[in-house]
Amino acid sequence: MAGKAAPDRAQASLLDDLADELLRFSKRRHAGIEGTELDTSAFKLLWVLADERPRTLRELAEELDLELSTINRQVNAAVRAGLLERFSVPDSPSKPVRRTPAGRRSYEHDSAVHADLLRSVLAEMGATSARELISGLRAFNDAYERRPPRRRRD
Repeated sequence: MAGKAAPDRAQASLLDDLADELLRFSKRRHAGIEGTELDTSAFKLLWVLADERPRTLRELAEELDLELSTINRQVNAAVRAGLLERFSVPDSPSKPVRRTPAGRRSYEHDSAVHADLLRSVLAEMGATSARELISGLRAFNDAYERRPPRRRRD
């Protein structure tokens, strides 16, 4: 029994440490960065649409791993704010969304603010640590994505 307790404690400690760091990471939200204009949901929508390929609400929900009702609310808010627009497609019942010129400008502005912040963080870490971080995050995300998908509610 003593042999099994030590790995269990080590595993619990590892999970606690990971949870602590993920929580700290999740606090680095877009809206809390001085100089940004967009809220977090608008920034994420504009980020997905930065490739200039219009998306349906369902496509946005899949890409952002959110429920359709959540995406609908977020898109409606972004349309009201003039950041996104819906448009008709011949012979299609859905109305895809795309960025407006104002949405493009706001996204480019906020992306530049983010890039400046990240450049300073990576510079403080040093090139080797920054590369190790990116490699570790990639390995974590790849392993996580190989697990069975989460159950959707809609």
